[in-house]
Amino acid sequence: MPAHDTRLPLSRRGFLLASTGAAAALALAPAPAHAGARRPFGRFGSPAARLTPQTLYVDPKGRGDHTTVKDAVTAATGSGWTLVLAPGTYRETVAVDVTRTEATWIGASEDPRDVVIVYDNAAGTPKPGGGTYGTTGSATTTVQADGFTARWITFANDWLRADHPDITGTQAVAVKVQGDRSAFHHCRFLGHQDTLYADSIALTSFARQYFSHCYAEGDVDFVFGRATAVHENCHFRTLNRTDLAAAPYGFVFAPSTAGANPRGYLVTRSRVSSEALDAFYKLARPWVPSSDTTARPSLVVRDTWLGPGIDAAAPYTNMSDAFPWQNQRFAEYRDAGPGARITVPENRPQLTAQQAESATREAYLGDWKPWREEC
Repeated sequence: MPAHDTRLPLSRRGFLLASTGAAAALALAPAPAHAGARRPFGRFGSPAARLTPQTLYVDPKGRGDHTTVKDAVTAATGSGWTLVLAPGTYRETVAVDVTRTEATWIGASEDPRDVVIVYDNAAGTPKPGGGTYGTTGSATTTVQADGFTARWITFANDWLRADHPDITGTQAVAVKVQGDRSAFHHCRFLGHQDTLYADSIALTSFARQYFSHCYAEGDVDFVFGRATAVHENCHFRTLNRTDLAAAPYGFVFAPSTAGANPRGYLVTRSRVSSEALDAFYKLARPWVPSSDTTARPSLVVRDTWLGPGIDAAAPYTNMSDAFPWQNQRFAEYRDAGPGARITVPENRPQLTAQQAESATREAYLGDWKPWREEC
C-alpha cells in the first residue's frame, strides 16, 4: 500500500451545520477567522502588487478586483489569465468557455477547505424559463477551455435528495471539465450523484485531464465521463445513505470512454474509503450513453488501496444489461486492502506485468507533464 497523508479531508458530512433546511444542508463552514485576515491573497500578490498584468484577485469581502468568480472570469477575456481567490464561500455558477484558454485558478490560502465554489442545481431542478437543467446544466462550475489549472479549491454541489423528494433527476454536478490539458492539484470535489464530470468537448476529442492529491466524494457514479483522466495520489470517499435499505448504495467510477480512444480513466497510488457499511459500494460500472452506443468504457485501478466499503466479490456491475461490464475495458493491478481481495477471479480482471507498463501517467498523457508544474 502506498504512503498517504494521514489527515482525513473534511467531507460534506464533516461540515454539516446544526441547523436544517436547504440553505444549511451542505455545510460549508466559513473560513477560520484568521484565514486571510491580513493578507487575503497570501503569497500571490494583491491588486496593488500583481504577480503579472494578467492576474486578477477575487475576494467576497471586496479587497480584490472582483467579489465573485463569475465576474472575474467575464473580465478575463482571451488566454493566459490567473485568478487568485481569497478565502470564502462563493455561492454561484461559473463557466469558462473555449476562448478562455490557459487559465489558472489559485486558492490563496493553499488549503482547499478555505476556498469553496458551490451551488445547488440538480438535473431535475426547474429552470426559470421552463424545462430543467439536465445533468450538464446542473454543474456548479463548467470548464470547456484547454489548458485550465486549479489549485487548492473546493468545487461543490450541495443539492440534497432529502430536500427535494419531488425531483427525480438527482444528478448534481460539482464540476464538469471538458478541456484538454486540464489539471487539478490539491482540490476537493463534493457532491452526491455525478460529482466530478471528467469529460470532453466532443466524441472525437480525447481530452487529457490530471488530478493530483485531490479528494472526491459522493454516492452514484460520482466520477464519470469520457475524458482520458489520470487520478494520482487521490482519495475517493463513498457516502452513507439513509434512503436505501440494501446494497448497492452506489458506484465510484462510471467512465464513458469513446470506443476509438485507447485510454480512459487511470487511478494510481490512491485510496477508496467509505462511510457506508462494508461491501455496500461497487468500484465501477460502465456508462454507455444513448448518444454514443459505440463507447467502450475504460478504467484501470492500480497500486491503490480499496477499503471494506467496496464489494470485493463483485466490484463491477452493469448500468445497462445491453452493455455488460465484461465487454468493456476494466482492469486492476497490484491493488491492496479488503476491497481488493480476489475471491472470485472472473470478477476481478487483472493486468499482466507487461500490460501494466503501458498503464502509466506518461502513457495516458503523452507529451503533457502536469506533475512538473509549479505555481
